[in-house]
Amino acid sequence: MTSPSSPALPPVAADVAAGALELLPQRLRKRIDPAVAKASGWPVEATHDGVRVRVDADTSVTLKVTDGIVARPEDAVCDCLLSPACLHRAALLSSAPLAETGAAGPAAVEQTAGASARPDTAPDEPHTTPDEPDAAAAPKEPDAPDGGVQPLTAAQQSALVGLRRAATGVLVAGVAGGGAVQRVELLHAAHSARIAGLPLPAAAAVRIARRLDEARSGDPGFRLSELSAELAGLLGLLRHPADAVTPARRTYRPAKPLRLHGLFTEPVVTASGYAGATGYALAPDGGLRTLSDIAPGGPERAAAAALSPVPGGCALSLREWGDGGAVILTDPTVSPEGRIGGGARLRSVRAPGAAWHEPPLDALWQKPPADQLASALDWLHLPADDRPAGGDLLFLSGVMTGQGGFAVTGGPTLRLLAPDERPELPYAENLRLLGSYPGLALRLAGRVVPDRPDGIRALAAAWRGHDGGTVRVDLGLRRVHRTDVPAPAAVFAPCAPPPALPVELDLLRRAVHRAVAGGRAVTAAAADGELPRRLRAVGLATGADCARALAAAAAERRHDALGRLLPGDPDAFATAWLAAAVYVSAAAGSLLAAAWSAAGPEASQTRSGPAGAQP
Repeated sequence: MTSPSSPALPPVAADVAAGALELLPQRLRKRIDPAVAKASGWPVEATHDGVRVRVDADTSVTLKVTDGIVARPEDAVCDCLLSPACLHRAALLSSAPLAETGAAGPAAVEQTAGASARPDTAPDEPHTTPDEPDAAAAPKEPDAPDGGVQPLTAAQQSALVGLRRAATGVLVAGVAGGGAVQRVELLHAAHSARIAGLPLPAAAAVRIARRLDEARSGDPGFRLSELSAELAGLLGLLRHPADAVTPARRTYRPAKPLRLHGLFTEPVVTASGYAGATGYALAPDGGLRTLSDIAPGGPERAAAAALSPVPGGCALSLREWGDGGAVILTDPTVSPEGRIGGGARLRSVRAPGAAWHEPPLDALWQKPPADQLASALDWLHLPADDRPAGGDLLFLSGVMTGQGGFAVTGGPTLRLLAPDERPELPYAENLRLLGSYPGLALRLAGRVVPDRPDGIRALAAAWRGHDGGTVRVDLGLRRVHRTDVPAPAAVFAPCAPPPALPVELDLLRRAVHRAVAGGRAVTAAAADGELPRRLRAVGLATGADCARALAAAAAERRHDALGRLLPGDPDAFATAWLAAAVYVSAAAGSLLAAAWSAAGPEASQTRSGPAGAQP
């Protein structure tokens, strides 16, 4: 058995993992899932250029690592007689985390600290209806820039159909019923799409494969809602080929000198075997910028990366920068989304910083909470490459309540959620401690949670300390102690309960997520025949149509001319599910914004007292 001190498997390029399964004969492919389960117990030992995995006394698989990943098929070698078309090699490569493909540096690595703790990874929400035509057929041609029609190449058409088939297969099987075959078919389709010049849907497919990895391994960072959103984004993108053929746009261009005031630093741990930290800062134009140090590693690397220096010669770590520091960058390179690159010409010098309650940072907390929420929800509906850095962040002032909630000044009462449940990151521990101090006035930086209208994911907090000074903490990097928090003297008035979705809409949301978790069979078995009527009774007529269409598509079984039962139509099920997913997302966002707007400035009043003042 692999001990906790054994080296972890290195990340594997998606095309290498997919190719390993393609080589297997059909009789071995049927045995891949049990083999993957066994592979987690094979001992791993480090070598000078990678790792060696002992399958048994006579067999081992060697993985050679280049730039932190297993990049080529020939870098994975088994010494059994069937290699490379052997079960050992395929199972091991299917067990390893997926590498970031085409990452040009730390800033290009997918951040999955809860995004959204997985920032910048939630998909574009498509718009469709329950009776939309089958998208598995040859896709429509995108419009050309001159207003004409730009035909898709044969390779692109084939790749889009393959992606649609693979994504639909994942949905029909569900997380519980799927396995390595569905995952690798998705990776194979992603590889074909990337070769055909379709980087956006290819990247979305790889993200879904990573979410499946998280679910399979019991990763604390896995969230079913995020897998649902990724699937909806990919299936929607495949229905709009003009968007699917859009080239990747993450380029870094020279920019003018920047003075950046640090806000906070967030630990990043991905399912693909990468970890590090991302610093958020305010730029002179009022927008946010990010700077990341992310490389292969586990949660322990996040704390170490937070101590890495800001590039360019500045004697300031990412954590110090986020804790009230400021830097001036000369010759920086910046992506259109606001990510700062580490070019060779970059130079940095330390500058006087600011506290959260001082200009220019204080302006972030002066924006009405409802306006901030509306901007964050709009951000979630943008294509991934068009989202400005930090666009899903909320900057809120308020007071901890006696029920462990957080009463937002000028907004609702919310629950503070941990962006990451890994025990190595102190989010949950810190939030439990802060929740035990009712009346404590806080300023928070958090991330919107579209499927949890009653909460936000808290990333950093500030409050008044014992000496009257401000205590500012990155909640995922530093453990808060009771000595850091003074006993509040304010008496907190009763507050309204956290906003919640209507029960009927929440039931439809759960049905959407249940379909992803259990697949078509579970959706058919657990369908609520009363849900369409209940949705229509509360005025959600479109939701009722979506619920009815989803249940019908899951249960639909056809017969041939001889009366024999035929398999259900997977594309009809995917179409109905996508319509329901898009509707739930749009309706939840609309109701959530209305709830925050209705909360009003009186939602979080406290009686006067020294601890009630804002930090």
